Amino acid sequence: MQPYAKPNLDIAGREACHVESMGHSVAFSDASMERFRHLLTRYPNKQAALLPTLWMAQQEFGWISTEVIEYVSELLELPPSHVYGVVSFYTMYYRKPMGKYHIQLCTNLSCMLMGGSTVLDALQEKLGIGLGETTADGMFSLDEVECLAACEMAPCCQMNDEYHGPLTPESVGRFVDELRARGK
Repeated sequence: MQPYAKPNLDIAGREACHVESMGHSVAFSDASMERFRHLLTRYPNKQAALLPTLWMAQQEFGWISTEVIEYVSELLELPPSHVYGVVSFYTMYYRKPMGKYHIQLCTNLSCMLMGGSTVLDALQEKLGIGLGETTADGMFSLDEVECLAACEMAPCCQMNDEYHGPLTPESVGRFVDELRARGK
């Protein structure tokens, strides 16, 4: 965006505000509903349970869609706008489907000084996607994160819930090949 450019008034069209739709209603499984009920006993009110409820929803549905926002808002008796505000603030909540392997590359100072930009270039080339994109086969998503607090492993990434590093352009090529072989 250029300085002093006219803002985009189409709020739904702005990436920062975009949440995708699943196209169908959602509901927790019986097991998740039981976990949700137990979760509520640990908090002083329903609003306080919003973050863990969203985390449970993401685990169950894979990502936070407009339908999930509406469902969680009903469960917790909160306005959908409040739930959306939380979802859009925290990067740990995915607002679109992610690949089977979600690679989050740290692009903070330590990782960049240790070669993170060449690792990022190698990942983008190997996967054939840019940051914020998912491969056509749904196998990989690639994002950057501000800091993974693992400077001793710089440059590093988090793939799903596992940390990997120190990375090199060569090691990420092998890493992607291994994940492709595992995923088939």
